[in-house]
Amino acid sequence: MTEFFQVLTPAAAWQRLTEHYQPRPTAELLPTVDALDRFLAAAPAAPHDLPEFRRSTVDGYAVRAQDTFGASPGLPAFLEVVGEVAMGQDADVPVGPGQAAIVHTGGMIPEGADAVVMIENTQQADAHSIEVLAAMAVGENVIQVGEDVRAGEELLPAGHRLRPQDIGGLLAVGVTEVQAARRPRVAILSTGDEVIPPDQRPGPGQVRDINSYTLALLAQRAGAEPVPFGIIPDQRAALEQAVRAAVDTCDIVVLSAGSSVSYRDMSVDVIGAMGEPGILAHGLSIRPGKPTIVAVAEGKALFGLPGNPVSAMVLFDLLVSAAIRLAVGADPFGALKPQVQARLARQIASAAGREDHIQVRLEARAGELWAVPVFGKSNLIYTLVHADGVVRVPLDSLGLEHGAWATVTLHQ
Repeated sequence: MTEFFQVLTPAAAWQRLTEHYQPRPTAELLPTVDALDRFLAAAPAAPHDLPEFRRSTVDGYAVRAQDTFGASPGLPAFLEVVGEVAMGQDADVPVGPGQAAIVHTGGMIPEGADAVVMIENTQQADAHSIEVLAAMAVGENVIQVGEDVRAGEELLPAGHRLRPQDIGGLLAVGVTEVQAARRPRVAILSTGDEVIPPDQRPGPGQVRDINSYTLALLAQRAGAEPVPFGIIPDQRAALEQAVRAAVDTCDIVVLSAGSSVSYRDMSVDVIGAMGEPGILAHGLSIRPGKPTIVAVAEGKALFGLPGNPVSAMVLFDLLVSAAIRLAVGADPFGALKPQVQARLARQIASAAGREDHIQVRLEARAGELWAVPVFGKSNLIYTLVHADGVVRVPLDSLGLEHGAWATVTLHQ
């Protein structure tokens, strides 16, 4: 029976993993509008300046700034209105000395003008002229050519995950296709004779399958394509067959192990037999999630996570999500979840040499944010359901004091 006394820190396990797991992202061409949340395999460049013409940021009058110098409500500048620039058309109304042209927000600035006076800072003098009540500076209320993006500029780096605003920015310069990293296929295997599908009523000693679904959704959120392998019974031949099929067809394999010691050891043996270099870590100095397995076989990353749902999700977030980002060419730890600072509502005890991940819910008290620990065993899924985030207690700490400020990593 394999023991867990020679555990590794999560950081050391990750280092061992990346010494052997070095995936090379492959690209696929996608329409930009279909690439939300995909990671870029190549950095797109701007084909032209944005904007390509000078534009007004307000409704008003295009003017020569020097014609407004010194203007005020008590001493306005009088300008002749020579025409109007139609939206979506070339500005064919040149502005000369002492002249102005009507422009609209987003409209083109006519030749000769170098500023726009807001309509609120003008008043009609007669049918063909206006009074300008405020002095304008050169460039005021004007977006210059290339002020947003210059032609040839790198728009977004490779490895960047596309957000809605990123897609809008790409479309603004006519980038209608992008090279996106192929989503790695992540096999999800849930194991145990006691595990049944969620649509069945559990009998004595049985539990509904949680991990197949929560881990698949975490994989999807991290940027992968989850591949469910279903529930594998506590039989060595069945487990070997399923893990081998997963290694042969997927890029990352996640095995949610049973809770018995004997079955956990069988999982280690099966994972270790899949290929070189095999098991890299068996047991991490972390709570929850100590009996975690980290391995590499045939260039694929394999993880054996505890069967308890809280442990499985914590370790997936910590290690598997990072491996997925590595597979798409992104910074493994660059896509951090939002964090907030909060005061601890009670003391959290820990042990030196162990990294604790404590679920907390957030409460506002007298204008301050407080983190209230949600204590519960790692097989209780509602420990996570009732939590807003997690507080990490470092390895070298004996705990965190009541009232101390802590960083809360928010659940999404």
